[in-house]
Amino acid sequence: MDAPKNKKQANKHTRCEMEQTTLNHVKGGSFLLEETDPYNVFTPEDFSEQHQMISKTTSDFVDNEILPRINDIDDQKDGLTVSLLKKAGEVGLLSIDVPEEYGGLELGITSSILVAEHIGRTGSWAVSHGAHTGIGTLPIVFFGTEDQKKKYLPRFATGEWISSYSLSEPSSGSDALSARTTAVLSPDNNHYLLNGTKMWLSNAGFADVYITFAQVNGEKFSAFIIEKGFPGVSTGAEEKKMGIKGSSTRQLILENAQVPVENLLGEIGRGHIIAFNILNIGRFKLGAAAIGAAKKVIADSNSYAKTRMQFNKPIADFGMIKHKLAEMAIRTFVGESMLYRTAGLIDTVLKNINKESPNAAAQTLKGIEEYAIECSILKVYCSEILDYVVDEGVQIFGGYGYSEEYPVARAYRDSRINRIFEGTNEINRLLIPAMLLKRSRKGELDLLRRATQLANDLLSVSSTNCEANAIFSTQRKLIDNAKKLAVMMTGIVAQKFLERLSEQQEILSNISDIVMDVYAMESVLLRVEKNLARETANEIHIKIVKTFVNDTMVRVEMNARDILSSTTEGDTLRTYLAVLKRFTKYTPLNTVALRRVIADELIGKEKYSL
Repeated sequence: MDAPKNKKQANKHTRCEMEQTTLNHVKGGSFLLEETDPYNVFTPEDFSEQHQMISKTTSDFVDNEILPRINDIDDQKDGLTVSLLKKAGEVGLLSIDVPEEYGGLELGITSSILVAEHIGRTGSWAVSHGAHTGIGTLPIVFFGTEDQKKKYLPRFATGEWISSYSLSEPSSGSDALSARTTAVLSPDNNHYLLNGTKMWLSNAGFADVYITFAQVNGEKFSAFIIEKGFPGVSTGAEEKKMGIKGSSTRQLILENAQVPVENLLGEIGRGHIIAFNILNIGRFKLGAAAIGAAKKVIADSNSYAKTRMQFNKPIADFGMIKHKLAEMAIRTFVGESMLYRTAGLIDTVLKNINKESPNAAAQTLKGIEEYAIECSILKVYCSEILDYVVDEGVQIFGGYGYSEEYPVARAYRDSRINRIFEGTNEINRLLIPAMLLKRSRKGELDLLRRATQLANDLLSVSSTNCEANAIFSTQRKLIDNAKKLAVMMTGIVAQKFLERLSEQQEILSNISDIVMDVYAMESVLLRVEKNLARETANEIHIKIVKTFVNDTMVRVEMNARDILSSTTEGDTLRTYLAVLKRFTKYTPLNTVALRRVIADELIGKEKYSL
């Protein structure tokens, strides 16, 4: 079934989406400080008719149009990727985020994430699609003038024109604001003259438009819309990449490139606002694509394990293979829970914005920025879930996994870029505690006061209300304690290092890992609790929650130990370690037995489905 092609149909489905589940607004990052009602989270089981239609449309397109041509895509067969992008435009898969008045469908964040998840199965082509529909289109959606939107967005929505995005330079990767590309006004005031070189442009070989950043007069970081036909614009040769070989990646070379003044995007000196806000969405969508890719690798690995015979039986019968399959599935189920919980949070904010308001775009961006912490969490956590899954997938395939004749070799190579894309995982690990502390100091989150309160009351570990679902009483208490640890560790580190905190990267990474694990544990718990209440959960879901929390608390404890040993000593350290022991004390579960049951459930199916 195709995506809705007219305003009336789109509006119908948007109303359906809003009526599917009513959630309350929640502040970004507040999951550390508050107990969340399971009914106030969005889950994949809440998908509306619209979501299911979009899911089927995208899945069918991937199965019928992309995967049969995956080898030709990787070989960069001339014109193939562009023709497939145009086909995607015909069924609405380039216009989910484009406003209706400019030829788009404007179907909401959850629908957009669903598309990204399914297309994540396509490796290189997912990069081409994501670069066009995300970072290549959304800067104009949110920051473009009326004339810019009318000129570019209808063409982007159909695939008539393909877009790309250029931020990095040879001398500036993570430190994008130190870009050396310059822009000066021409003597006749009609053009900006841009000079410099941009790197790592996805779609560069066939793009019609480049969203580009430069320093106006060498000091004001600003954004521009550059067309490939502008004088002075050219691209370099194709990069020879480790993975995502089917995506076009080139340099953008600007030599006195003449960019009309009306192609300035946003305001002079405010390019960082565009870059950082678009990165939030890019990180979110990357997390979705990673989960989609993980599901495909699990399906391929499961299928192979059931048919590969060793010692007169399928390797799927062996305990260590079952462990791998179960853990791949557990982590992916958790990532999926985090992903759609966040999509629901953002859609809840966006549905209250008046689309007719002249400030609608700015309000939308503000709504997405509210969850910048969660977007960074998803980028890191889901990309690392995928890396784990592809690594174990290769191991399950054994020697064949190392052969390009089998699908996991490509998946393994393609996965690696995700920890670098959209801000490296290291940068995002620094951003998570930085954003939490910034919001605390601005009075938006009560984190530092709560940290002080916990530090002053070390001997008290308040009990958690577990009446909501007795099945998970232990897990709820452990997650509540993990939240306390995250808050307390953040407060200890902030007090210890004050203005020198940014220099303590290893400790900030420990904090991020605890925060991410808290969000992961709580997201999967809330999903399953909600489904238990409406009798749509099953024993496998329960076992996933219990196994994941059991194992994750070990990581939480180790990260907390690293933080304490780096910030305290003597009696103070011993006191904190005693508290840590109380916070993380639990009777370990027989996770071998739990994983075997989870694996058997997965092995009994033809594809990833739990």
